[in-house]
Amino acid sequence: MRSINRVPYVIAAALLAFILGGTARPISAQVCDGDCNSDRHVMVDELVSGVSIALGKTAVSACASFDRDDDNTVTVDELIAAVRFALDDCPALDYPRDDELRLNQIQVLGSHNSYHIRPDPQILTLLGMGIAQLLSYDHPALDVQFDTQRVRQIEIDVFADPQGGLYASPVALRITSNDETIRIPEMETPGFKVFHLQDIDYKSSCGGRFVDCLEAVKRWSDEHPRHMPIMIQVEAKDDVLPDPGYGFVIPIPIGTAELDALDVEIRSVFPPERMITPDDVRGTHATLREAVTTDGWPTLGASRGKVLFTLDNEGKRNAYIAGHPSLQGRVLFTTSPIDAPEAAFRKLNDPVGDFDEIQAAVHAGFVVRTRSDADTMEARTNNTTPRDMAIASGAQWVSTDYPEPDPDFGTGFKVEIPDGTPARCNPLIAPEGCTSLDIENPAHLGAE
Repeated sequence: MRSINRVPYVIAAALLAFILGGTARPISAQVCDGDCNSDRHVMVDELVSGVSIALGKTAVSACASFDRDDDNTVTVDELIAAVRFALDDCPALDYPRDDELRLNQIQVLGSHNSYHIRPDPQILTLLGMGIAQLLSYDHPALDVQFDTQRVRQIEIDVFADPQGGLYASPVALRITSNDETIRIPEMETPGFKVFHLQDIDYKSSCGGRFVDCLEAVKRWSDEHPRHMPIMIQVEAKDDVLPDPGYGFVIPIPIGTAELDALDVEIRSVFPPERMITPDDVRGTHATLREAVTTDGWPTLGASRGKVLFTLDNEGKRNAYIAGHPSLQGRVLFTTSPIDAPEAAFRKLNDPVGDFDEIQAAVHAGFVVRTRSDADTMEARTNNTTPRDMAIASGAQWVSTDYPEPDPDFGTGFKVEIPDGTPARCNPLIAPEGCTSLDIENPAHLGAE
């Protein structure tokens, strides 16, 4: 309590709440009910505004901080919470720089083909050493990656299957089971399916459906609502595999209609308030590029507990932006030329050859995903140069297959963000004084 002459007003408000029959709610560590001007203090005039709103005499918009549950009303419980803050002051923020730091001022670890489980040894033998080597990596379940591997960016491959059942009986499964009639029930339902290569490399740690993977992410997010934003990179796949006579499935080509359906599936899991979309970033600017190179990306405070989606495929970009200039109404950010109206995200996977281009893009306001390793090669030889340059490049997302070493290789190769908790302040553009705990603190991930 800072001033004795405030006591009568505070007590009066508390008595009013008591007379009206309210009960106190638990106090949030971040939200400060009644703090209309966001100065972390609740003053007498703010309490008066709250009472007026509760009585229906003033619009909720006059002090939205009273309306913690966003139901456009102020209840007795919300008044009581404000009174308690007036008496004891608002608690210190766990993330005091949330209104300063922005989404692009971070650097964090990503995983490549995040759902991937290596094929059975029998299939790897049939494929031969060349292809088998490329597929010999695994990732644990998505929640394990988030919890123990400090991953905050994932990649998911999707195949269109609007009728369902197209990929329900992969050749590799029929061979290993010795059952020509075997089918995967989850693959029978309509919707996008998740795997690496049709018929050969079909296993997924989060189930065969795209929505299964999305729901796994959302469950973890629901349980850790104050996490830094998670980026989900989607690769839309429709390549036809050379068939030596097994009868490989020919994928459905993915064009604008299929990409429309992809947006629909994403929105079926994540509501608008849990996503960062191109429309959110563009705001009132004419183009997305103009927005990110002038006003910049949303703050971390506006991004916590949310996900954003990017489209991996340069070749699908035109089909995705058709009818949606500057990605209006779309869910995913596209990897686009730096001068395109919709440019905001860039995929530059070669941290050695693309090093200068990555740094220029980051300085200009774009977000970048790069890779520290590919096709198991760096891990097998312990070639750390791409890894070290990826981290030094300032790319916001550094993707790897090795958040943990592969014991089969014996090289100890792994990738981690220096001093990340899990992220670190971007080495190129973060403001002075930024610390990793300003971005995400493991102690402050849970519900308020």
